[in-house]
Amino acid sequence: MYEDKKQLLQWVEEDHDKLISFLRGFIRAKSPNPPGDTREAAAYVSRFLDNAGLPHKFVAPHEEMPNILASYNCGSPGRRLVLNGHMDVFPVGDGEGWTHDPWSGEIADGKIFGRGACDMKCGTAASIFTFAYLNRIREKLRGSLTLTVVSDEESFGPWGSRYLLEHYTEAIGDCCLNGEPSSPYTLRFGEKGLLWLRLRVHTMGAHGAYTHLSKNAIKIAAHLIAELETLSSIPWRLPEDVQSALEEGHDAAEMALGPGGADVMKKVTVNIGSIHGGLKINMVPRECEAEVDIRLPPGLDSATVIPRIKEIVSRYKEASLHEENYSAPNWSDPQGEMAIYIRENVKMLRGFDPRPIISLGGSDLRLWRSRGVPAYYYGPRAWGMGTVDEYVEVEEFLHVIRTHLLSAYDFLSRS
Repeated sequence: MYEDKKQLLQWVEEDHDKLISFLRGFIRAKSPNPPGDTREAAAYVSRFLDNAGLPHKFVAPHEEMPNILASYNCGSPGRRLVLNGHMDVFPVGDGEGWTHDPWSGEIADGKIFGRGACDMKCGTAASIFTFAYLNRIREKLRGSLTLTVVSDEESFGPWGSRYLLEHYTEAIGDCCLNGEPSSPYTLRFGEKGLLWLRLRVHTMGAHGAYTHLSKNAIKIAAHLIAELETLSSIPWRLPEDVQSALEEGHDAAEMALGPGGADVMKKVTVNIGSIHGGLKINMVPRECEAEVDIRLPPGLDSATVIPRIKEIVSRYKEASLHEENYSAPNWSDPQGEMAIYIRENVKMLRGFDPRPIISLGGSDLRLWRSRGVPAYYYGPRAWGMGTVDEYVEVEEFLHVIRTHLLSAYDFLSRS
């Protein structure tokens, strides 16, 4: 086993420039979502797999959002590991504020810049190269390995991971490994739940000087929104294994998420993402609409939260509530097999122990966890994710590849 790992790491070192070149080209293959057209990025990945002699297929239930699915069997029977990453990235907008072209893959100061550099073309590249390198020693391994390079993650995956899991059994597996941004100091074993709501307030409206004739829809919405902050006081308890892991990972979470991040993992949060109302300064607004993003920690679900929200809304007869989207909090065993492999390999590679924590945002791994499949992600820091000058450090990119490669090897070389 030691010699195999030594060989795998040697291949990464020999391909240093090739790996960097691949990621730079991957970034140049534009794939913003919206609109979600990933055909250029999918073609780029497909060419690499073709050149490496790795059979694969396109699965495209939506023509502009193709997915790549590839699998091979190893030398003896065993479990299936699934490698998962997405091609779609956040949009750039008009590009204002970027000091490096967002679609250039430019290298400066040891960093690779561009939209998707850390979220998550770095992690997806790690999956692709892990799949390619392990193919060279597949006869020494047990079980099978599947690669899923998907579209549509940024819009919850109806044409991506969700579709593959519903239609292709080889996409399910016995464990899933992913490279979403996490920072080298943490690995993510679960994520908070997501509840998206739309609040609408409707009144008669009036001339701005005639405030006695109608209630103000914006004022009502403001009071309602303020009351939603009381959701943080709903009584609940973290599952014991999650509580223990988050206590262990407190300091690492502060490093990865920023000051206060460790506490936010364990709290209900309420974010007003958008609010629209009124037509003119001298009119009492008839309508106001707000989009609300609520995140729920493990141990708390919508069945507990929605009644409380409805109780608040019911106090405002002019208001109505619409649930737009819901994904329950989800997690795998923080001390699970893959988590242990990741931690052992990072300690060997870098000398520190990445702590298991909960992700504040969502990922496609919820879809595997909902099927009872253990799922973990380990990736780079989220520098510029969702904003300008997104980048990944070159050495961090290579570290993620090494960690995924060795951890996947461990899973497929042990019963």
